[in-house]
Amino acid sequence: MRPTEYRLLYHLVQNAGWVVSHDQLLQKVWGYEYRDEPHYVRLYINYLRQKLEKDPADPKYILTERGVGYRFVDFRREKS
Repeated sequence: MRPTEYRLLYHLVQNAGWVVSHDQLLQKVWGYEYRDEPHYVRLYINYLRQKLEKDPADPKYILTERGVGYRFVDFRREKS
């Protein structure tokens, strides 16, 4: 896994169960100077899904919240 993928996954897992916006991810992972580059987030989310998901086309761990951002599913919370 690439360092950028680790940083992205880290921020998603740290906020598991919550939606993290594109802007938040760009700022935390790439830095403020990349605020106008939302395609980076989409591209690296795709990379993570290829590595983590059984079926990347039907993700179970990293969900898209359309128009807002992404949410990492916290299965521990959902089962209780």
